[in-house]
Amino acid sequence: MADVDIAPNFGLELKDGFRPVNAWVAGGINWLGDIEQFYRERSVIEKEYSAKLNALAKKYYEKKAKKSSSLSVGDTPAMTPGSLESASLTTWTTQLTTLESRAAEHDRYGGELILQLADPLKVIATRYEELRKRHAEFADKLEKERDGSYGELRKMKGKYDTTCQEVENKRKKSESAFDYSKTKAANAYQQQISEMHNVKNSYLIAINVTNKQKEKYYHEYVPDLLDSLQDLSESRTTKLNGIWSLAAQLEGAMLKRSTDYLNHLTQEIPRNQPPLDSMMFVRHNAAPWQEPPNKAFEPSPVWHDDDAMVVDDTAKVFLRNVLSKSKGQLGDLRREVDKKRREVESTKRIKQSIREGRDKRDEVEVVRAIFALQEDLHQVDHRRLTAEVETSTITEAVGDVTLGAKSHNFKSQTFKIPTNCDLCGERIWGLSAKGFDCRDCGYTCHSKCEMKVPAECPGEQSKDERKKLKQERQEAANSLKSPTTGADSVAELPTMSRSNTMNSLSSGYAASAHRSVSGGGPRSPAEEVAPERPTSMKPSISQPNTLRKNRVVAPPPAAYISELPGSAPNGSTSLAAPSNEQKGKMLYAYDANGDGEVTVAEGKEVVILEGDDGGWTKVKAGWKEGLVPTAYIEILASTPRPSSIYSNSGSSMAGSIQSKKQGPAVAPKRGAKKLKYVEALYEYSAQSDAEHSMVEGERFVLIKEDPGDGWAEVEKGGVTKSVPANYVQVV
Repeated sequence: MADVDIAPNFGLELKDGFRPVNAWVAGGINWLGDIEQFYRERSVIEKEYSAKLNALAKKYYEKKAKKSSSLSVGDTPAMTPGSLESASLTTWTTQLTTLESRAAEHDRYGGELILQLADPLKVIATRYEELRKRHAEFADKLEKERDGSYGELRKMKGKYDTTCQEVENKRKKSESAFDYSKTKAANAYQQQISEMHNVKNSYLIAINVTNKQKEKYYHEYVPDLLDSLQDLSESRTTKLNGIWSLAAQLEGAMLKRSTDYLNHLTQEIPRNQPPLDSMMFVRHNAAPWQEPPNKAFEPSPVWHDDDAMVVDDTAKVFLRNVLSKSKGQLGDLRREVDKKRREVESTKRIKQSIREGRDKRDEVEVVRAIFALQEDLHQVDHRRLTAEVETSTITEAVGDVTLGAKSHNFKSQTFKIPTNCDLCGERIWGLSAKGFDCRDCGYTCHSKCEMKVPAECPGEQSKDERKKLKQERQEAANSLKSPTTGADSVAELPTMSRSNTMNSLSSGYAASAHRSVSGGGPRSPAEEVAPERPTSMKPSISQPNTLRKNRVVAPPPAAYISELPGSAPNGSTSLAAPSNEQKGKMLYAYDANGDGEVTVAEGKEVVILEGDDGGWTKVKAGWKEGLVPTAYIEILASTPRPSSIYSNSGSSMAGSIQSKKQGPAVAPKRGAKKLKYVEALYEYSAQSDAEHSMVEGERFVLIKEDPGDGWAEVEKGGVTKSVPANYVQVV
């Protein structure tokens, strides 16, 4: 086994590969159950003869062969390992080889296998599986959290679209209103524009938050989880090495004559360094990976806009309040994140001390504590990241607008008497009306209006001053709802034209806006303009703009018919057998006993394909071809007769089950036609005189297939030797 120069890091090298890593770690933990069961069965076999020990070794060779690829490189590797195995499997193979070399049994050793190996393995497997499930649950939680963030962004996008649509509705209503209602509609339209700007800013903030969360997910959360899984797997390997070392020591005490084998095993086990399995898994599973693109601003199909933050005075009020709230939380969150990160690092140092043997605490309990601390750290860091992104996004757009601001000291309040909002003037409705009121100046507002209130708190006020301020605020709020006279009020409205609405044809989003009204779903930019097709290819009936697939003209039916052995070539019309075929009749029923032979019922007519060769004749019975004993066939005169129709129905095969006459003795040898050949898939250099060297594509005669030890016997130039079974294939 090779030494580890640079330890692999799952978080850096596998990126978003939690599922295959989790499956690989789970397979390794489940594998502990196989090893546990091995020692339990070994304890029974130790009381029997050496033949039982050899049978057990063979059984676990077969188990290992089935799981070799999965345990080494996982179930879905990017590159197949060929005959290579992981370091742990190599060590396991050494143990099984040592077992084959032993022949004596001892009762005391069987008891020690149960008490000191199997039972601890069961405990280790249970505890490590619990930790792995915790990792899987947290990964699901992270994925749901990421998807939830995407979902919230989609909701915010929908809210923004709805608000834009409402602005359009208010604009139309303002244009169609007259006199008194026109002024009121204009005011409502202006308020709706402000609302749209606030929603847009919230949407942009949500985009940045989602992108940042996505970045943390792929560059910190998932890599940290992968590193933790890698650490769990390597810890399992360390525990497994300890179990194997103990098993080797017990065997050494039981049989002095096996000392040489056991010493070799003891030397091999420490070479199974925990990172070796991880290194092989990484090398065979590393694949190109591309990070998902950042989320971008998507304009509403009914309100054409760009990705610039709205920074007018009304929007700054909303942004100032959001910034003030985020900045207020940011300092505490950063300190809490630093504190929890230090706790995690301190616990990791304890775990390292346990690994080095300087601390006797339970490592599994310490890992469980680390995981709990990391979960808490993630929660706090998630909130810190959101506050940081909100702060930086707003500051980049409008600067630090909280400087000089006098924010209200809002507290959540349930109003037991009818109360109006000081911002919009509307009643705060409900038996348990929820809203906010400033503890200093008495400003009251809806929950929805909290972030729209200007940061102009006059400070703590007396009861009379509060009453006076309340009256002034209500008058100001009511003035927004009440109509004003004169043409100036209408003239102050922003200039609107059809180019600002969904019906504008000058905008790049007019087509998507038209689709939103007509009921069609959104299309990607690549689908906005379909390429023109030749007139002859266009359908006569108008159909949706879908991707056209050219028809594939099927070949004549004869092209789909394969020529079974004995069938007529494609396109032939005659079903009669050629007149020069030599036929025979089975005097006795024959059941195939080996490769190349064919089962034929008594009385069945056959076609002679090749004459007698060492007591065997190659025939064709129906569509089957193969060898039968020459003594079982009666050669018929060459008289033409109509061909029969072959049937494999149950009634046709019933005759083969009936009693048969006993045929004569069969010749013991077959001709050269029975030889089976194999072809080398890879180049191979012989490691001893008992092996053949091979070059890719070279052919050999197969003498003996793989009996389960991974080697096949082949013959070349009259010399029979062994080659790796997975380096050749039958041809």
